[in-house]
Amino acid sequence: QLQLVGSGGGLVQPGGSLRLSCTASGYAPDYYAIGWFRQAPGKQREGVGCIEARGTRRDYADFAEDRFIISRDNSKNTTYLDLSSLKSEDTGVYFCAAASRCSWYEERYQPWGQGTQVTVSS
Repeated sequence: QLQLVGSGGGLVQPGGSLRLSCTASGYAPDYYAIGWFRQAPGKQREGVGCIEARGTRRDYADFAEDRFIISRDNSKNTTYLDLSSLKSEDTGVYFCAAASRCSWYEERYQPWGQGTQVTVSS
């Protein structure tokens, strides 16, 4: 059974950077696409981006296009979300989730990591 554990969140000043990690364990963790989602306080969860299983294709939400980078190291069963030029509106809980292919539809993802808090504040 595939399991995901997210980590790396924390408090960062505006303009700062942060690296989030999503480590997979269980059945064939390197055969899954990994999507990143976030949920800001009082808002619905939204997609941030996704990387296919072999890392050959990545998709980003418009707000993430020039500031966030998704990568993966299948030898470590870990996917990364590098956040840079962070803004206060990037504050929220960031989740990773697995799917057979990248998708913006949350219902296609299972399982989900537990989420890691990112707070951007001075």
